[in-house]
Amino acid sequence: MGRNHRSPEELFSAARAGDRAALARLLSLVERGGAEAREIGGLGYPHGGHGYTVGLTGAPGAGKSTLTSAIVGQLRATGTEVAVLAIDPSSPFTGGAILGDRVRMQDHATDPGVFIRSMATRGHLGGLSLAAPEAVRLLDAIGREWILVETVGVGQVEVEIAGKADTTVVVVNPDWGDSVQANKAGLMEIADLFVINKADRKGVEETRRDLEGMLELSDLADDAWRPPILPVVSTTGDGVAAMWDAVLAHRAFIERSGELQRRRQFRLREELREIVGRRLEQRARELATGERWEQLQRHVFERTLDPWGAADEMLEGVGG
Repeated sequence: MGRNHRSPEELFSAARAGDRAALARLLSLVERGGAEAREIGGLGYPHGGHGYTVGLTGAPGAGKSTLTSAIVGQLRATGTEVAVLAIDPSSPFTGGAILGDRVRMQDHATDPGVFIRSMATRGHLGGLSLAAPEAVRLLDAIGREWILVETVGVGQVEVEIAGKADTTVVVVNPDWGDSVQANKAGLMEIADLFVINKADRKGVEETRRDLEGMLELSDLADDAWRPPILPVVSTTGDGVAAMWDAVLAHRAFIERSGELQRRRQFRLREELREIVGRRLEQRARELATGERWEQLQRHVFERTLDPWGAADEMLEGVGG
């Protein structure tokens, strides 16, 4: 069988041995979803659980890619292998991921200890909410010690994905308020660490006070982790080492307290529920197609059948 037609099992073995092209192909299959993605998930799952995931999210233009690049440099200086999963919206023209301002990360593209992948929202049943965790598990299974998940913005999907990391870094700029107003609550909920990037600009202290005030209102327990707020100038590297020390401190804290295990178990439970829901929906659509589907919808429109009753009928036979 040629290199372009290798089975998922052959690709997985090759990726574990360091074949970057095989890993890229596996991630494409995971992104597409379907039977091959499920097979890859099954192959990788027993080998995972060793990598640590750091999510970086914040408004477009906050400098997340530059910060991510600086973090990669910090890790590579110690010889640590790292993977970057950059979550992008789908291009309306190609269906592919829009790389945007990620040119800076290309500084690391030829480093065999760094693997960078952009993931688009296209194709997958359940979209990124299912594809992204599978991609992270695959990167973990092939041996990456650290996996950085960078999101392009602060929409609901991006915040949700960043919040599925072991440590979540929320990146803001001085005078951050207007750019993330609609998602402030969501960002506060998932943040383990705040980075005020571009801290060589005016407004850093005001932004710090704003964040501190919001943390005061969040009613943290006495023994809970309190997210630190750290100024960084990622273009020069100022503050990056201190920021990474805070990530390491958070990791040590949640490992020691048992919170890491609780978080991971919670995420797996939620993912399992989502997978079951998506599979049931897919199966119901397969069974209730054509005339029956239209008939049930018509009954609901006419109010001769309620939506719950229609759903029950759609699901009849799903377990058969």
